[in-house]
Amino acid sequence: MANEQAPLILVTGSSGHLGSALMLSLPSLGFTPIGVDILPSPTTTFLVDITSAPAVQSIFDSHPHITAVIHTATLHKPHIGSHPKSAFIATNISGTLHLLEAFTTHLTAHPTISNPAFVFVSTTSAFGSALSPPPGAPAAWIDESVAPRPKNIYGTTKLAAEDLCAVVHKETGLPVIVLRTSRFFPEADDDADRRAELVDDDNLKVCELAYRRVDIADVVSACVCAMRRAAAVGFGKYIISAPPPVERGEEVLRMLDRDAGVVMRQAVPGVEQVFGERGWEFLGRVDRVYDSAKAVKELFWEPEWTFERVVERLRRGEGWRSELTERVGRKGYHAVSTGVYTVR
Repeated sequence: MANEQAPLILVTGSSGHLGSALMLSLPSLGFTPIGVDILPSPTTTFLVDITSAPAVQSIFDSHPHITAVIHTATLHKPHIGSHPKSAFIATNISGTLHLLEAFTTHLTAHPTISNPAFVFVSTTSAFGSALSPPPGAPAAWIDESVAPRPKNIYGTTKLAAEDLCAVVHKETGLPVIVLRTSRFFPEADDDADRRAELVDDDNLKVCELAYRRVDIADVVSACVCAMRRAAAVGFGKYIISAPPPVERGEEVLRMLDRDAGVVMRQAVPGVEQVFGERGWEFLGRVDRVYDSAKAVKELFWEPEWTFERVVERLRRGEGWRSELTERVGRKGYHAVSTGVYTVR
């Protein structure tokens, strides 16, 4: 039986990577989560299709004490090869709208609910073409001021859902926080060229923590920070990625394009020895750097699994990823295609 004294949190996509991580973590953080997904799993409470407005409304009707929504359910980039564009629209746009409207109705019906929050988990993929300057050009410094230029249906629908969040906040005052998360999945990279650049997958992922990756435990903490800060912020969009070990500067960005290893060796003392002991290499080129300073400042987010700290953990002979990452494991995305994201 749920502890009615603990805030009741609706988590969508509770069978996926982040959804299951939230379901596993929230109870120890003082929350009672309810997980919904279209796929059954140990972390899913109810099977609900968010593309159905009545089904979404029924969740709130049967749980009058829900105080916040963390919306992680989505069709992802790997689904592009197996799902039509209409499915992305139905899930990523209409599903988000159903949740926003049902939660707003729920709060109107229960005016005593305090500190409500809607946390929408978006993606840095929404930046699209802005992320990939051509070789020979400086790496792109990506913060919230960069205008998104989505290049596929995934990024397009996530950006449209962000806009819906803004509209609903403007019309109703619902506190909404959008988190544009970088990659946190444990599967191998979906880009064969990327996988070939650094053959050791751990090597590649640790390098990515310097510019385009975040540990799932830090995404969970960002979601909790977002819930706690939503009322004060009102509406905000934030990049959630491990803070880079370098500061923005034209020469740094040019050097990341020419030889990223030089930049990392200079920025993080001891990294060359740590990598050398493992036979690891540095990336030859980095094309973008995600800057999450705004989330640190405004959401009071304190990411633990940064590149510098991971290098220090490796120096001490400790693991480079969180225990939560290991607990969640590999999820895949669907069973109808081939490749690194296929459920086997």
